[in-house]
Amino acid sequence: MRIPEDDPVREGACQCTSVAIAKTSARIAYCTLFFLSMLLAWLLRDFAKPMLEKIPWIVRGYIDANVSGSTWFGLQAVYRVSFGNFAFFFLLCIMMIGVTDRRDNRDKWIHHGSWQLKFLVWIIFMILPFLLPNDVLEGYAWTARFGSGIFLVLQMVILLDFADAWNQSWISKESENWLYALLAVTVFCYSLSISLIALMFYWFKPEGAGSCGLNVFFIVSTLILSVLFSGISVHPEVQRGSLMPSSVVTLYVTYLCYAALASLPEDDKCNGLSQDETALSNTSLALGMMITMVSVVYSALRAGSNSKFLSASDEDEEYTEVPKATAAGPFESEEQQDMERNGDAGEDSGPKPVSYNYSMFHLIFALASMYIAMLMTGWGSDEQEKDRIDIGWTSVWVKMCSLWMTAAIYMWTLLAPCLFPDRDFS
Repeated sequence: MRIPEDDPVREGACQCTSVAIAKTSARIAYCTLFFLSMLLAWLLRDFAKPMLEKIPWIVRGYIDANVSGSTWFGLQAVYRVSFGNFAFFFLLCIMMIGVTDRRDNRDKWIHHGSWQLKFLVWIIFMILPFLLPNDVLEGYAWTARFGSGIFLVLQMVILLDFADAWNQSWISKESENWLYALLAVTVFCYSLSISLIALMFYWFKPEGAGSCGLNVFFIVSTLILSVLFSGISVHPEVQRGSLMPSSVVTLYVTYLCYAALASLPEDDKCNGLSQDETALSNTSLALGMMITMVSVVYSALRAGSNSKFLSASDEDEEYTEVPKATAAGPFESEEQQDMERNGDAGEDSGPKPVSYNYSMFHLIFALASMYIAMLMTGWGSDEQEKDRIDIGWTSVWVKMCSLWMTAAIYMWTLLAPCLFPDRDFS
């Protein structure tokens, strides 16, 4: 049976489809631009030297730096791509400050619309940094170290909020099957963490390498912290404690410990993986770099879509006015839908709060752009090789500090309501 064109059921289905596109395609588009910038930085990091050698002011910086090899050119390429991407998203962050209503023209024309123009501007921002003197990029490189630290802290907060929201969501389900699912996730995370800790003792305290005291300290401290905050989470005085979020945090800090030890220089005798050629094959390295890229993109996207972390309003996130879907592409479709949505809302229809903080959303991408620069350059280290990424003592200590800070923040979220019962930590 053929459904009439003006059938309300068909129109409602189109409207629901339009809602899904309008709420997600902007975030996907921004995340795509961010991913393209990461891919460009990675490629230029390894293959930009022939191009950069033809740019006089960059060559002069190379001569003044008194370095040898192609590593310096790769670092410059990464810094310049990162700076262009940072400038693009930071400009959007500034432009979207104060947008709290979807009827604001900046929502319609800047955040959700004008995609052809924004893509052109993004390309310009990718090119302009290569015209800047080296001193500007050196200043940005130092600034990026601090911005990356802020991004890592935000990433920790997002992880903790995600684990707690996941736990509360499944506990609120009426069926007992969800409780069994929580138990399964908890057992899986703890089992994987214990297995990884055992492997770290095998990989990073190899036979004949000596005591490897620093590596053992890192692994044991991770284990002690995991046991400590897991025990705190099940204490009867802790209001929102639960083993499931603790298991997720345990797995994350265990991964951070592994990532820190895997960043040890290859000539370190306590780095057992450097002695295993199969573990460091080109295939596994490429896979590791891709996983790193995807995780950074996910962190930025998660930060931008977290309803608690970036909430600009307590109102429901769904649109109250939904236009019909169009036949255009996803970017243009969103622009047209948003124009219709805002255009159809009359002056008397009341305020229409945005579903998340647009300015903070772009700030997350700007800070993540700084983090990518540090990730691909070993936090500014000249020791990075062409087929290595995020290797060196700076990377080791940054990850371990992130681990300890994550554990501290999580324990604070558990203990704060008990220590300050008169304050609202909901």
